[in-house]
Amino acid sequence: MTHHTTDVVIIGAGPVGLFAIFECGMLKMRCHVVDALDMVGGQCTALYPEKPIYDIPAHPAIDGADLIDRLSQQAAPFHPTFHLGQQVVGLTPMDGGWRVATDKGTVIDAKAVMVAAGVGAFGPNKPPLEGLELYEGSSVFYLVKRRQDFAGKRVVIAGGGDSAVDWAISLAEVAAKVMVVHRRPKFRAAPESVSRMEALAASGAIEMVIPYQLSGLEGEGGRLTGVRVADLDDHEKVLEADVLLPFFGLAMNLGPIAEWGLNLERNHIAVEQRTCATSAPGIFAIGDIATYPGKLKLILCGFSEAAMAAHAIHPLVHPGEALHFEYSTSKGVPGAA
Repeated sequence: MTHHTTDVVIIGAGPVGLFAIFECGMLKMRCHVVDALDMVGGQCTALYPEKPIYDIPAHPAIDGADLIDRLSQQAAPFHPTFHLGQQVVGLTPMDGGWRVATDKGTVIDAKAVMVAAGVGAFGPNKPPLEGLELYEGSSVFYLVKRRQDFAGKRVVIAGGGDSAVDWAISLAEVAAKVMVVHRRPKFRAAPESVSRMEALAASGAIEMVIPYQLSGLEGEGGRLTGVRVADLDDHEKVLEADVLLPFFGLAMNLGPIAEWGLNLERNHIAVEQRTCATSAPGIFAIGDIATYPGKLKLILCGFSEAAMAAHAIHPLVHPGEALHFEYSTSKGVPGAA
């Protein structure tokens, strides 16, 4: 067992958790960060490191990996301590704070806890196809880490959300052929992205297979030769393909978070919007896991929540110390010229 003492424990090292380090650091609060993944970045690193993100201010487009790298650089002057590859299994109230315990024997005492755990533990929703597991990892993938891996391939993308549409647009630049399978003409992705995909389809760069859904796989030895699809009348056809990318969303599992006695609403933690405080004093939630009326699940909203939570935590860490709000341009950043 290793025992630590700090000001704030941040649970989750995704983009919002990383920015929370910066916000806490600017208020002279030290942070330890715990994440179940063995790397920082959360979904940006694990699911779409090369996928462009278009709604980060001042970046017309930035890949997930680049965003995480810049957030890490921004947090670095405050010397956070990371405990990666560890899951928080215990959260115990103490006099003046909380004790956080992980499944690897790490114990951290802190004045406050900030939960930035995204969607919790996540995994893909898999299509119910016979023999699917025989192709996983060789011809069937639930995420794209390097789009160059699909250069020259015949790629079938199934799904109607942002991941399906965004990767159809991106892979159309490198794949030999991209086919999009969806059960209806309407997509759930951002309208601008849908328009871009439809324009590529009109030019012949993408083949739209609508309204169809997956019905089977063809191939041997873990290598696909075709993907069977069926329309609403069960008429089947085979799409010659090397790769299947089924994007049907993530299965969300809060894990131990569900046992912490916080006020949950549909697997999200309800917070007070102004401070991001939960129902437990000294515990705050930010990012996708937090919910309140009018909540938008956007990274930029999570950044704002990190700032609000940090300011709400300050009197817990520095009781009696007046906090005079200052812009970063006025006070600078430690170590910056």
